[in-house]
Amino acid sequence: MNIEERTVFELIREVDFLADLTDSDVNKIADEAEIRHLEAGAMVFQEGVVCENLYLVIDGSVAIDMHVPRRGQIRILTVGAGEILAWSALWGDQRMTATGTTLTDTVLVAIPGKKLQQLCDADREIGFAVMQRMAIALSRRLLASRLQLLDLFSETQSP
Repeated sequence: MNIEERTVFELIREVDFLADLTDSDVNKIADEAEIRHLEAGAMVFQEGVVCENLYLVIDGSVAIDMHVPRRGQIRILTVGAGEILAWSALWGDQRMTATGTTLTDTVLVAIPGKKLQQLCDADREIGFAVMQRMAIALSRRLLASRLQLLDLFSETQSP
């Protein structure tokens, strides 16, 4: 079955990020979420702008770039299927610290951050599972960013 034939629930179920939740809990999230198909080169979110959605990457890849003074846009990470994007949406009206642009045709599940935050507040089991998975994802992202920074620093040093 191809992506176009699957429901939001089925797509969310395939992503490890919410694997610890029951089908009933995933349905609560799926009821608020929507599938987005983006062509290569589409902007998912922009640095400095409030992002309203948390994204699950179902298929494709997204470049995460930051503006660095005197250097311009620098790619800090590329994320792919099974990963999350724009977790700032879960924390309220936080501004994005990077820009996300699709590198290939990409399928995302967009989950409204405020709705997910309300669900986490109302149901502590869902909230604990989401925050636990968020902590794991952030830890992995931090490690990946550190490794990317090591590459950036090595490029700027003279031989």
